[in-house]
Amino acid sequence: MNAPEQIEFVNATDAKAILADVAAGLRAASIVPYIGPGLAELSRPDVPTTPEALSAFFASKVALPRRAKGNAWAAAQHIEISKHRSTVTALMAQAFARPVEPTALHDHLASLSLPIIVDTWYDGAMRGALDKRDGWGEVQGITRASIGENRWYRFYDSIGQQVDGIVADSWTTVLYKPHGSVRPAKNFLISDADYVEVLTEIDIQTPIPDIIKKRRIGQSFLFIGCRFNDQLLRSYARQIIKRSAKTHYAIVDLDALSRNEVHFLREQGLTPLAIGLPRAVEILLTH
Repeated sequence: MNAPEQIEFVNATDAKAILADVAAGLRAASIVPYIGPGLAELSRPDVPTTPEALSAFFASKVALPRRAKGNAWAAAQHIEISKHRSTVTALMAQAFARPVEPTALHDHLASLSLPIIVDTWYDGAMRGALDKRDGWGEVQGITRASIGENRWYRFYDSIGQQVDGIVADSWTTVLYKPHGSVRPAKNFLISDADYVEVLTEIDIQTPIPDIIKKRRIGQSFLFIGCRFNDQLLRSYARQIIKRSAKTHYAIVDLDALSRNEVHFLREQGLTPLAIGLPRAVEILLTH
């Protein structure tokens, strides 16, 4: 779609200069990368890299009603009700069973002393990149369905052992996977039911770990390979960047943006960089 008049998109030429400054901000640990599945998609992995592709995977395994087709969260909810939660978990583990090779940008981000890396997809590429260094750990959102626990997330150290959250204060870098991940423990927020409680509480920040709330203060965010074409994705992004810096950046495909995405960019004051993701990655790696 064409950019509406209400928001100014930064063209590819000007985006290069901005991304050069962003690259410096990443090295200075003043900008937090917020990674969507579009980054992992650059390595052409054999796993779903969009919610629509994940929904199609579910449909290839279980007959779905029309209302659930094309919607990963509704599809997972149907399977959870008609089969069992364990079936949802098993299918998610199967969908993301093949390791995703970290891209050069994953490796670059892992080499920096970033206080937070947000990764919003279920693959383990960012953890794989971080495996090459010390001084990091991970916090993952977890389903509260039938776990008998009154908490929203779990902490894991660099070797994948579950640890107490107090340990995270000593980590230079915290990898935050708000929707869970196949690694190290197959935690997945995926069904509508998983998100009912989260979305009820997220406005008051309860599901967001305290260490993330503390470390995001004063930080700008760079959205890499993200879409905001679903209310759920917008809600998470809005709440994760709350009480951080005022300036944020998003690498966007201008032709693919929906009206809701444009509204979200404008509402949140994100600087939209209309530049191809491969070119943006190249600039971030070389400046």
